[in-house]
Amino acid sequence: MGNLTLAETIQMILRDHMENNDGLVLGQTLSSIGNTYGTIPFHKNVIEMPMTDVAAAGIAVGASLVGRRPVFVLRFQDFFLLNSSPLLQDAALGKEYHGVPSPVFIRSIATDKSGPCHSNVMHSLVMQFPGIKVCAPMTPGEYRGVWDHFMSDDVPCYVSEHRKSYGIRDELKDVINDEAEITLFGILDTRLELEAAAQELSDQGFRTNIVHITWLKPLEFEKLSLAMEKSRIGLVVDSSREMCGVSRDIAFRLMHRSKKPVYALAGEDYVKCLNPAQYHAAPDARAIAKYALAILREEE
Repeated sequence: MGNLTLAETIQMILRDHMENNDGLVLGQTLSSIGNTYGTIPFHKNVIEMPMTDVAAAGIAVGASLVGRRPVFVLRFQDFFLLNSSPLLQDAALGKEYHGVPSPVFIRSIATDKSGPCHSNVMHSLVMQFPGIKVCAPMTPGEYRGVWDHFMSDDVPCYVSEHRKSYGIRDELKDVINDEAEITLFGILDTRLELEAAAQELSDQGFRTNIVHITWLKPLEFEKLSLAMEKSRIGLVVDSSREMCGVSRDIAFRLMHRSKKPVYALAGEDYVKCLNPAQYHAAPDARAIAKYALAILREEE
């Protein structure tokens, strides 16, 4: 058998957690394969929650307080807005306020073209709050690393997932060359567009590096800084909103450290409608290459 897909990897991790750690998996419509893309195993410790979002999140926090290390699944990232209060006010702050940790593993699943209430990416918003870690794994190896970190820690973890990732088997590799004109830093599903964007830039005569970002909080800052040492310009690409988002935050921090121009490209400040002309999806390879070419020519 070849390498497992990310969906198969997640299912294996959750099954092992429930069988060997007495773990819990909680969420709405988990038994519907279309909602969670086959990432949830059949097991007695999988608990289907009713459409009572704040209560469901509160139950997950309560389970964490008694040592069950629950996995709380949000089949659309937008639903985090409804569930956020117990997770951000109780789980994230409990350790600092009361000395009582509340480790909840929050699987928050993103998708595209599902309308204004089902197509958004929320990891930039979550990063505003103390006491919670934020990551965006896209490969089996990255996900296992995130899970191992969570199990060795006592802090809640917000895992920004994307449905596009569930069929991935191979790891996404950084591409670092000395004296590149530009380095593309990718987050979540935009990472799948970087190779094609880099090829288009190469065709235009620009050497391009690629760096994949998994951990957003805490940020893999030294890795990113080392990449900027080998590049003239940086561009951070993300699928959450650019306005007050993680792409701008990382770009600012890299620019401050490197003393080189670093730009941000992410979702526009528009509602994501069902109208095809107003999907406002994450930047694709063409949009990334077009923007990169513009800033390269501006900085020449």
